[in-house]
This record gives sequence, structure tokens and C-alpha cells, in this order.
Amino acid sequence: MEKDLYKILGINKNASADEIKKAYRKLSMKWHPDRNPDNKEEAEKKFKEINKAYEILSDEQKKAVYDRYGFDAATGQAGAGGGFSGGFEGFGDIFGDIFGNMFGGGGGAGFSSRHSPEQNRGSDLGYKLDLTLEEAVHGREAKIKIRSQVVCGECHGSGMGAKSSKKQCQHCKGAGQIRMQQGFFSTVRTCPYCQGAGNVIENPCSKCQGKGRVSDYKNLTITVPAGVDDGDRIRLKGEGDAGERGGPAGDLYVEIEVKKHPIFTREGDHLYCNLPISFATAALGGDLEVPTLEGRLKLTIPAETQTGKTFRLKGQGVKSVRSKEAGDLYCTAVIETPVNLSKEQKELLRKFDESIHKGGNKHAPKENGFLNKVKDFFDSL
Repeated sequence: MEKDLYKILGINKNASADEIKKAYRKLSMKWHPDRNPDNKEEAEKKFKEINKAYEILSDEQKKAVYDRYGFDAATGQAGAGGGFSGGFEGFGDIFGDIFGNMFGGGGGAGFSSRHSPEQNRGSDLGYKLDLTLEEAVHGREAKIKIRSQVVCGECHGSGMGAKSSKKQCQHCKGAGQIRMQQGFFSTVRTCPYCQGAGNVIENPCSKCQGKGRVSDYKNLTITVPAGVDDGDRIRLKGEGDAGERGGPAGDLYVEIEVKKHPIFTREGDHLYCNLPISFATAALGGDLEVPTLEGRLKLTIPAETQTGKTFRLKGQGVKSVRSKEAGDLYCTAVIETPVNLSKEQKELLRKFDESIHKGGNKHAPKENGFLNKVKDFFDSL
């Protein structure tokens, strides 16, 4: 059955890369098995579908193949019954099988007539790891627990029960594939009875029912490199689902999600923050302590500083995993208006304001300039 990846993510075919990513994040959070303890089986199924849909649609090349040829082609499973498992390595088999038979070949150079272990490859899995900004910048080790398909401890992945043996599949005669003639064209499909193995197990393992793997939890330790950013993915090779009957395991993709910081905002290698400054310090100048991810630094505020002025602290940003040097920290001045003033303080401010506006508003050039523009505007009406 063809799978509509756009429908799985709830987006249309013309969705942008950002829209695809946003939809994936929302759904993966909703259907993460750990967030659905009362419906784990359904959540696991949905979670795998969402991850596979994102894996294809977030890759331009795989997305192009999917849009043109469908899900089976994009996953290298054409003619094998589809399913959210396996990798993307077998796409060439579609053309090798068809055109090889048209011109008398046996499948073309490099194409095997027998189902390879790679086609029993386990599914890739996804995990969302929440980090603070400090953890993302400095790196850390994280211990996680995931549910996945692991090698069956009873049969050690073989799928065979006690005193079991394998016999040749009667449907494909051991070839692992079934050839179908459709007029001039000859097509080849993976045998649905032996799943391409060419043989069947007479006495399957009672624990895994012959699949060689079972569902279980496993604990992993992830080394998060310093400088990762929101949306980055760490690939743990072989930590996805175990393959069926000895097939290779899939990979685990750990997506980083950085929590909102109370002070800093990160954009690439740079950090940004607002710096509240008192009215007196802004007018007269002075020294302030500003926070950085490495500690406090002294910043000299020049006299007559206005709201919106930005101070650059070189090298106090982030050294990302892709950078050789750290970015900068940008502090934007925000002049704070005094609040909760006493009667005496209010009177002092009134006298101060009167003294400021004596002599032609030379102490408030922006206010004076604005008033002149307003006057010219009304005079022109």
C-alpha cells in the first residue's frame, strides 16, 4: 500500500523545508512513546512513520525520487511490499531488474538475484534531546532510554528455535525473488513468503516468532559535542532497530532541541541580549557588569547612551561544531524608566525636566527635531 508522506506530516506537497521541519517536530513530540505510556504500541508505530516521512521529505534527492516514483522507490523497497523499514540503497534495482530483462541481461552488473542482508536492515529511529543553552555550548554526556527492536536473546538473531532447520522456499525455489511476466516486460519482486531469504525456518523461535528480534528498552550514553545548535542531529550508527534474521541494525538520530534561555538568544555563532541601563548611568556613563556564558565582564557605558545602542563583546559568543572561532555577544541598551517614585522624587524630576528644556531644548535634540517635523507637517496642510 502506497504511503502518503505529506499526509503523515499533515502538510501539502509544496511545503517548504522549514514547514516540513516544523510539522515533524510537532508530531514527533506528540507521538513520542515516552509521552504516550497508555498507548505505546500505537505511538511507536506513529513515531516511526513520522521519522521515516521526515527522513525522506527533508532530503531533496530522496524527496524528488518519492515525488516521481513513490514511497517504495524512495526507500529502495520497490516491489518488496513497502513498509517503514530498510534503507535507500536499493533504488537502482528497479531499473536493473526491468531493463536487464528487456535486453537479455540477468539483472545488470552489480545487482544480486538473492535478497541481501542489507534488505533486512532495521529501521532508523529518532530521539529528541532537550538541552539548556549552556549544555549545547559546552557539550555534555547524556544518558537516554529508548524502546527499539533488539536482537532476540533466545535465538541470538537467527530466528530459529531449538533443533530447527531451514528449508528451501517452495514459492521462489530458493531464489528469494519471484519473476512476473507482463507482456513484453518482465519484472522481479522479492518473494513475500520468505522475504527474499530463499529459505524458510521450519521451527521458528518462540520468543521472536522467527524474526530474530524483539521489542525492548535499552540505555545509551550520548556524547554531545560542544557547540551544537537547535535542530542539529547526531547519528549513532547501528543503534536503531535491529535487522530481521541477522540483518544490520538501523541508525539512531538524536535531534537537539535547545530550551529557551532567560537572558540570551542564539543566532548561529552569536549571542544576543538586552541590557537594562538606569537613566542616570545612560546620561552620565559608568561601568556595568554584564553576563556571559563564561562569567561576568565589565562593560563601560559611555555618557549620553541612548536606547537601542548595541555593544559588541568579541569572542563571547559560541564556538559551534562547524566554526574555528567563537562568535560575539551583542548587548543592546534598554534605558529603564524609573517606577514607583516617591512624591519627593517626582518633584525632583519635574525640576530636572524644566532645567533640561530651558535654552531651546539643546539637551533633547531628538525630541526637538521631532516637534519641528510635526510643526512643519501641520503647517503644510
